[in-house]
Amino acid sequence: MVYYVSAAAERDGDGSRERPFKKIGDAAQIARAGDEVRVLPGVYREYVNPRYSGKADAPVVYRSAEPLAAVITGAEEVKSWEQYEGDVWLARIPNGIFGGYNPYTTVIFGDWYYADVPLHTGEVYLNGRSLYETSALEGVLHPEPHRASWEPAFSVYKWYTCQEGGETLIYANFQGADPNEETVEINVRRNCFYPDRTGVDYITLSGFTVKQAATTWAPPTAYQEGMVGPHWSKGWVIEDCEVSDSKCCGISLGKYLQPENENKWSLKRLKHGTQTERDAICQAQLEGWTKERVGSHIIRRCNIHHCEQTGIVGHLGGVFSLIEDNHIHHINNKQQLSGAEIGGIKMHAAIDVVFRRNHIHHCTRGIWLDWQAQGTRVTQNLFHDNTPPVGAELRGGLALGEDLFIEVSHGPTLVDNNLFLSPFCCKLATQGTAFVHNLICGPFTSVGTGTDNAGTTQPRYTPYHLPHRTEVAGFMTFLHGDDRFYNNVFIQNQLPPEFVEFSANGPWGDANETVGTKPFDGYPTEQEYLAQFFAEGDTGLKEDRNKYYTKLPVYTGGNVYFNGALPCEKEANYKMDDEHAVYLRLVEEDGKYLLDTNLYDFLPEFETGMVSTETLGEAFEPEERFENPDGTEIVFDRDYFGDARGIHPLAGPFAGRDGLRRPLA
Repeated sequence: MVYYVSAAAERDGDGSRERPFKKIGDAAQIARAGDEVRVLPGVYREYVNPRYSGKADAPVVYRSAEPLAAVITGAEEVKSWEQYEGDVWLARIPNGIFGGYNPYTTVIFGDWYYADVPLHTGEVYLNGRSLYETSALEGVLHPEPHRASWEPAFSVYKWYTCQEGGETLIYANFQGADPNEETVEINVRRNCFYPDRTGVDYITLSGFTVKQAATTWAPPTAYQEGMVGPHWSKGWVIEDCEVSDSKCCGISLGKYLQPENENKWSLKRLKHGTQTERDAICQAQLEGWTKERVGSHIIRRCNIHHCEQTGIVGHLGGVFSLIEDNHIHHINNKQQLSGAEIGGIKMHAAIDVVFRRNHIHHCTRGIWLDWQAQGTRVTQNLFHDNTPPVGAELRGGLALGEDLFIEVSHGPTLVDNNLFLSPFCCKLATQGTAFVHNLICGPFTSVGTGTDNAGTTQPRYTPYHLPHRTEVAGFMTFLHGDDRFYNNVFIQNQLPPEFVEFSANGPWGDANETVGTKPFDGYPTEQEYLAQFFAEGDTGLKEDRNKYYTKLPVYTGGNVYFNGALPCEKEANYKMDDEHAVYLRLVEEDGKYLLDTNLYDFLPEFETGMVSTETLGEAFEPEERFENPDGTEIVFDRDYFGDARGIHPLAGPFAGRDGLRRPLA
């Protein structure tokens, strides 16, 4: 059955082609497995709450009849502005429009949220651009630039809200624009396309523009909502959509509501957040968190941008998912939200999740994989400019910014055929990772640290799982190491001095400036590590148990180093070129990104060897191989573009020079 929806219909109909519904939500109350809801172009100012599940072979499909022409928005237009003083205008909004959720009385709150001033989930937009909230009317009357913003010139567009006589008052400084002549909107609804209950499975959302919702902070220890998302269900497909301007999170693959654990650290203060997160995971196990019931989603070919916490967020609910071919950019650029849950993608428990062929840039952080990155693969992605621009005021918290952050996981976490072009490549407060055939232009930071947020030595026990399952196999703290680096190209670039100073004095104390594997000096080889356990005369009866808490081995081979990038002290079979200066620039032409470099004038050919699952072995703690989610072997015989490599492949993400002639994204 096909149901039709048209915002331009003269009156509500029955969903037929001749008499379409006016609202998507009407179709969402009757569409069942195998049905399609076809939405004609128009602006749909509504909350869509899909009622019925589809089936694996017969999903409920919601499709925009023309790509991106059907717009679902959580905002309403306001044309009742009165001039208050100078460039400042006032709107009075009757509170009845908000129902039971008023974004202008709801303050953003949650675990790992570090607010300088209270901020609301509401937002004000001028011609599609969100203004900056202030905590006092004075900040609207006499606006000052927000120096941490990635675009401080626009940050003088300010708004402030208060309550008076059953109305929400919004004061806004439009810097000379007349809001009654321009398009001015305010967030009204909490979500745009999101079931209000769990277990609504096999939904496809295709080709929509979704924007402007009053979402709140989404930590792993609380109900994780987004503007769009499956709400603890299975088998959703979100494809070819433009998702933007969520106050916090754009798409959520996150956790359901656990009332007894909801932000317990922030509310009660007696248990640390890491302990309440362990509690949440164990509770989820008892309440049906299994491969058969949750996850296995696909997010593909979406343009996700201008959300202030994350483009995509998830904890537990995103397992076994595929996130591919998305353009994720300009996340957390306003820098008004601060905390430990920010990034283009922030995923906890990304078990068997594959992130491939995504273009991620101009985010405070590219991808953050936190806890249980087991069976996770990050492959064929382009990362760049995921660090605040030079000149922006650098703030505290945890974010200077890098392309990839892998934190307190046991692995196996596989990172292959990526381009890491930001000033900082990867924060590695973890173990059990493999970097294969990447181009890396920034340093690794937090190597051997990150056992807690202050970089001290407190143990941080997190779970590992049965291979390719959600069932918990055990808990262990982090020893660090158990990492592999094969056939990568490292290019040392000069870091801006303010970045180095901020990183050195930040909470992690992770100011490594050297590109390459140099931070792994002092880590044992496999032979050195095993020798501790098989010493002559050691019967195990009176052994030194400290050896079970020493650093794990690091494995290397086939890496190439340029411009002063350095290998670790025990590295073998590598090449280091300290003679030639290699340059590398990312060039944008007509919306396409090309690589301008002389790298292949000097890249050496030597016995690198073909890397495979057999080469990488298994991660130490979960005893799981670096393999595909279905348990099959990976052979890295294909490059960034999918082209075949030779018997002795070149280091780096490209099979040959031809890769430079094609757009990267």
